[in-house]
Amino acid sequence: MISTEMNSNNPVTQPVSPAPVKKSTRGFASMDPARQREIARKGGRAAHLKGTAHEFTPDEARVAGRKGGQAVSRDRAHMAMIGREGGQARGAKAARLAAQQQQLQQQAAQNGAVKQAM
Repeated sequence: MISTEMNSNNPVTQPVSPAPVKKSTRGFASMDPARQREIARKGGRAAHLKGTAHEFTPDEARVAGRKGGQAVSRDRAHMAMIGREGGQARGAKAARLAAQQQQLQQQAAQNGAVKQAM
């Protein structure tokens, strides 16, 4: 968020920080990562011992991925949005890299001019 204050006819824009988010001290997400891994490991072992755990073979994963891709690609508007975002991100990255390259060239030219003046 941004707030604008008037100061002698000149607007001053200052960022306004959002209210701090209070973290809960309860639940799995609030635990230490090592403790989370320990609990998850025990759950995985129990599932394997019980026989309810499932690990995809490469062929099963390939089939599942194909099904998911087909389901998503049915929504043409969604696919167009994904493509548009990707194109915009690629264009923004190219522009950013071009600006950095130009800045480096200008700095190199300035450094060369300074060395010649010495």
